[in-house]
Amino acid sequence: MTNSPYNRLVKCGEAAAYLGICERKLWELSKDGRIPSVRIDRSVRFDIADLDAFIEKAKGGV
Repeated sequence: MTNSPYNRLVKCGEAAAYLGICERKLWELSKDGRIPSVRIDRSVRFDIADLDAFIEKAKGGV
């Protein structure tokens, strides 16, 4: 997955794969507010920057 500005928002499956978790866990994290999501009509997308921030926070970084 590239960090191109044209691929900034990704679908649930792509976001889950990026994090190395299942889609169900991603939905739980999103529902709990730990990973923000973007709703566009009926579609839900995840911002790569938010996924990276989640990873850094989980590592004890930022």
